[in-house]
Amino acid sequence: KYGVDGSGYVDLALLRGDPSDGLPGVPGIGEKTAAKLLDAYGDLAGIMAAVDDPRSKLTPSQRKRLDESRAYVAVAPTVVRVAADVALPDFDPALPAEPLDPETLDALAARWGLQNALHRLLVTLGK
Repeated sequence: KYGVDGSGYVDLALLRGDPSDGLPGVPGIGEKTAAKLLDAYGDLAGIMAAVDDPRSKLTPSQRKRLDESRAYVAVAPTVVRVAADVALPDFDPALPAEPLDPETLDALAARWGLQNALHRLLVTLGK
């Protein structure tokens, strides 16, 4: 959709902003401009290097906005990037053979009016 790969999406979101992640973005850099900059310069580091390169093809307003946003651009990747150094427990993706606590599940389904949805789920799971 955005013309960037998975790792490029982090830089795109950082540049254009993403309210769901609390990222203000670089003022004046929207989705299309961010995608074009990433296409032209590869990544955020390349874009910021272009700010310092008078021969780059950044427009004067892009150069000014990016330059004024250096402090944000320097710290925002820490907020956006997924932590890769967190120890996670082993994960078994297999679906359970039956509800862990059928009585509690039935009580919750009754309390919240989800009996039909629960029944459809259990039928779908073959339970």
